[in-house]
Amino acid sequence: MSAQPAGPAGAATGPWSRPVPPPRLLTVTEYLAIGEVEPGYTELLEGQVLMSPGPAPDHNHAASEIRYQLRGRLPADLEAIQDVDVDLQLAPPDAPGTVRRPDLVVAPRTARRRVRREGGVLRASEVVVAVEILSPGSHRTDHVHKRGEYADAGIGHYWIVDLGAAAARSGATGPVSLLACHLAGDFGYADGGVVTGRFISTTPFPAELDLDALL
Repeated sequence: MSAQPAGPAGAATGPWSRPVPPPRLLTVTEYLAIGEVEPGYTELLEGQVLMSPGPAPDHNHAASEIRYQLRGRLPADLEAIQDVDVDLQLAPPDAPGTVRRPDLVVAPRTARRRVRREGGVLRASEVVVAVEILSPGSHRTDHVHKRGEYADAGIGHYWIVDLGAAAARSGATGPVSLLACHLAGDFGYADGGVVTGRFISTTPFPAELDLDALL
């Protein structure tokens, strides 16, 4: 969650104080009014504020490298944005909401300009691809929870990147892999299996990623 001035949902008590979420479920607007509450980053899940530690350097490098590799291949009307809040639009504006922060999204350039003009955050309806890079402890969140949420939100494509952390912890060298998921009607996401080495895709745009360069 990007830092924002404290508003009605939380108040700071001094220059070094952080706003504290109220003890109730929050709408997206109330959540955005809080600002950052702890080091790291926050997300909103059905009105509840979730806090996670900041990503490791390898994680940040991988996200930057994906953005770099995509930059010259994206259509002119699309752009890749790192570490950005997305309103999944899973509830009415006055109901407890859900805001996730993918490691990277591909969205129309007009979406960022809309946020600059109107405020708020990106909307799921504006996201073409959401990318999550697995962290220690996020395997189930990214593979199960976010996979379901992003599909319910109508995000057409979801890429899950694994830097081989599980293999590395066991003393082996695991290849970097990518699982590309795409919406398949009422069945949620379908995928073509895990890819290592080079990831090549024709939808939603022609793309080729050197996965080994991510680590």
